[in-house]
Amino acid sequence: MSFIDNTRNPTGSGGKIMIAAMNIGHRFLAGWGLGFLDINDGASILDCGCGGGANIKKLLGMNKSGRVNGVDYSEVSVAKARAVNRAEIAGGRCEIVRASVIELPFTDAAYDIVTAFETVYFWPDLWKSFGEIRRGLRNGGTFLICNECGDRVKGKKWTDKITGMTIYDGNELKNTLEETGFRDIQIHENGRGWLCVTARK
Repeated sequence: MSFIDNTRNPTGSGGKIMIAAMNIGHRFLAGWGLGFLDINDGASILDCGCGGGANIKKLLGMNKSGRVNGVDYSEVSVAKARAVNRAEIAGGRCEIVRASVIELPFTDAAYDIVTAFETVYFWPDLWKSFGEIRRGLRNGGTFLICNECGDRVKGKKWTDKITGMTIYDGNELKNTLEETGFRDIQIHENGRGWLCVTARK
């Protein structure tokens, strides 16, 4: 596996370096995407593909009396995310587990919000994954997807290098969300090519 493939599934020492870099490098994208969320204090939130846990920490800061959990299928990511959010885990406001988005280890209608930052590129079955996220959301709950790249042509330099990466544009995500039962879908883009999609159950 090449070093850049650690963007998909961080492993070993290379994965640890990549996770630390992504925690720093994705902070502005995450800040932009979070601006499209309305978070009521006390909300229950899940971050799917949580990586190194930086966005969990942001969400906990925006949700002072609520709970934020995270899932990722990389052992390296889960370990880093737990370290970053150690105090909140000890305080009972956060749990981070290793799991696949296709089979989330949570009960139905457990969350008000589910987020996915820079991760749907690597999900093996988008339709099944979105269906599983919808299962975990409460009625009226919000699903937020935030990607640095939403253009297949411009993103070809990455998909040529990173095994198993697929870039989706806003309409592709919207269509799959509609097919899996989501509604009120909004597509947001900026001049840097960033893409954020929000949808409701």
